[in-house]
Amino acid sequence: MYEKIQETASWLKARMTASPQTAIILGTGLGQLASEITKTLEIPYKDIPNFPVSTVEGHAGKLIFGQLGGVDIIAMDGRFHFYEGYSMKEVTFPERVMYELGIKTLFVSNASGGMNPKFHIGDMMVITDHINLFPEHPLRGKNFPTGPRFPDMHEAYDHELVALADSIAKEKGISLQHGVYVGVQGPTFETPSEYRMYHLLGGDAVGMSTVPEVIVARHCGIRVFGMSIITDLGGFEPPVEVSHEEVQKAANSAEPKMTEIMREMIIRQHNK
Repeated sequence: MYEKIQETASWLKARMTASPQTAIILGTGLGQLASEITKTLEIPYKDIPNFPVSTVEGHAGKLIFGQLGGVDIIAMDGRFHFYEGYSMKEVTFPERVMYELGIKTLFVSNASGGMNPKFHIGDMMVITDHINLFPEHPLRGKNFPTGPRFPDMHEAYDHELVALADSIAKEKGISLQHGVYVGVQGPTFETPSEYRMYHLLGGDAVGMSTVPEVIVARHCGIRVFGMSIITDLGGFEPPVEVSHEEVQKAANSAEPKMTEIMREMIIRQHNK
């Protein structure tokens, strides 16, 4: 696998015209940021050696090289999920390649279900920590030389970046929630009892992505900032039915505010 990672990185380096240190993963319904990237080189996942291909509606499936606010970045427009049938090594393959390309900071976004009674549909939640409930760990197997066998995870989500997001949101009058993201396999949405259980465990939102990506990024020493759009609520009475289409609609409505915060974070992080 490590040879494939290096092969893919070398293939991409031969086509890159800049050396970005920032990467973004755009999740369900959160693709507007992609339209703001300028001077772009877009490469479909299917054209990249060894890359998986996204199969989920709402995920474009391409790697974008360009600039956001004048800052060189890489953006993943569409991610890979364990429930699609990929192994964890495949799900987190892009983060391994990012490390080889020189990425230092990773911004991740997702749509998630909220079980904190203070949350509302359309809220943006800054991820302060996560609970990993995936049945397979992304670091299982032979250790990659990018990090220690037992990496520390006490600050999976960078405190300095969280503070920066809060500062920008306050300046712009944008409300942010904070909370713990629970990562689960999917692809079913949670039952009311599951929502209540995850909340009792300490979770505020639940989703089917992000956690494996963050674990591997941190194993590589990449700083991480994560944000969830609360696209549905669960664990309350009466139970509310949810669909993928409704999730996308809620994510799209919150997208401009999340785009504004992340864009400004990337610019200020670059210029500090």
